[in-house]
Amino acid sequence: MPTRKVADLKSLLTPEDIDRVIQMAWEDRTPFDAIRTQFGLTEAEVISLMKAEMRLQNWKKWRARVQGRATKHTALREEGVQRFRSRMQKAITLNRISKR
Repeated sequence: MPTRKVADLKSLLTPEDIDRVIQMAWEDRTPFDAIRTQFGLTEAEVISLMKAEMRLQNWKKWRARVQGRATKHTALREEGVQRFRSRMQKAITLNRISKR
């Protein structure tokens, strides 16, 4: 299945959906499979959407953090891990990371 363009993704998703996808992508324990189930976006589409919606520096931080992270990929997770979000995870609203 070919990856959809960012403009196509933005036309399919509401601004609230885009904000939620970005929030889920930042959460360490939310796998890309959960985003795919809820919004129908592949990992590559989430990466493209993140790059288009975020400031470059924040996108670079996120990308470095996500690459190879076992918690973002269901197949790499340990068995029995059911949680999606840490209690210490910072809140993300309107694409900005809030301070604790």
